[in-house]
Amino acid sequence: MEKSQLRAAILTQLKEHDKVEKTAKDRDLLEDLVASAAYQNAQTIATYLAFDFEYDTQLLINQAQKDGKKILVPKTYSKGKMIFCPYDTNNLKKTRFGLWEPAVANAVDKSQIDVIHVPGVGFNSVGFRIGYGGGYYDRYLADYDGHTVSTIYEFQKAEFQADCHDIAVKEVFSR
Repeated sequence: MEKSQLRAAILTQLKEHDKVEKTAKDRDLLEDLVASAAYQNAQTIATYLAFDFEYDTQLLINQAQKDGKKILVPKTYSKGKMIFCPYDTNNLKKTRFGLWEPAVANAVDKSQIDVIHVPGVGFNSVGFRIGYGGGYYDRYLADYDGHTVSTIYEFQKAEFQADCHDIAVKEVFSR
């Protein structure tokens, strides 16, 4: 299957995922992530503000804040440009894609980010991902030296050929 077909098939599964099962898996994935060396050693973690059918990143945000970690979330621009800004519930606006992002840009340099929690629709066995097609994360990660992680459901695993511009996630947790 081509990436576009895989994306569509997995998105359908994500949207039809049983809510009770999803909630339990989200909690288990949080436990896995929090137990990881990447999380334990991180002071600054970048994550995303998820669609309701994706892994519930609010769990990670709440836990990281309890643990005294700095949380960053993405702000996107045209032509695939993205920055990460401090998470502040009073500084959010909805994008045209229906996601929340910082209303005011206050970019944190990527050299200051210890771990980036990367979203994705599908992942192959070596960490390459199928995203939503905008290329934001591949562009951002191209010169990022820190650790990357993703939290996914088993049905998001799929084998596909990565493109030359794709950047693999270093650690993928699945349930």
